[in-house]
Amino acid sequence: MEIVPEITRQSITNLVSNDKREDGRELNEYRDVSIETDVISKAEGSARVKLGGTQVIVGIKPQLGSPFPDTPDLGVLMTNCEMLPMADPNFEPGPPSEDSIELARVVDRGIRESELVELDKLCVEEGKHVWMLFIDLHIIDNCGNLFDAAELAVMAALKSTKLPVASIVDEEVVISEDETFELPINNEVAMCTFVKIGDKMVIDPTLTEEKVASARLNVGVTKEGRICAMQKGGKKPLTKDEILYCVNTAISKTKDLMENL
Repeated sequence: MEIVPEITRQSITNLVSNDKREDGRELNEYRDVSIETDVISKAEGSARVKLGGTQVIVGIKPQLGSPFPDTPDLGVLMTNCEMLPMADPNFEPGPPSEDSIELARVVDRGIRESELVELDKLCVEEGKHVWMLFIDLHIIDNCGNLFDAAELAVMAALKSTKLPVASIVDEEVVISEDETFELPINNEVAMCTFVKIGDKMVIDPTLTEEKVASARLNVGVTKEGRICAMQKGGKKPLTKDEILYCVNTAISKTKDLMENL
């Protein structure tokens, strides 16, 4: 765990207590967002998202495989996250860290619980062959708030994904080399991340703000304004009013985030 100098902690806490931030934003204001799709030529879907200085790239690779026994007619989603050491001095090579696993799971939960992809349309032959989508998430620059940037990048990559047409001929799977179809998208989702600094909640935290925060709350919201995912982080608890503030703010802010898609 990285040690934050006390002078830095006090400086940021004092700023926030006066409704100010080190980069001049309001407490409920996002950094600039940019989204670019089809950035990886070898992937069937891909996207790059920049949220302030934070940069995330996502690639989608499909593969035919067997469905899970309890969902024989549904496709499969698998989300993995790689935190590259060049993105942050605290990222280390080797097995996935706890932070990497949490990021992948929270992003994956938003995608699943929003029912973003029509998984039944990824079935080629019930009980035998379905499309499996491997969602590979790569952190290029970590300047804070990886959750929201990653969720947007996955959403954009999935919306740009095209799969080859597969059919059953003489009990064998035949994949067309020329014919593709767009991934069936049923919804849209975005995530808003808040951190608690002092006694105030701050949206879209920078890396420094994350380091001095006492608590974190991620709120995933669909385009209809339905809460589909939440994750609490940090050591300190949040009050009911703080949680309700985050939820209500997230419902408003995710609409702006999804407009970038």
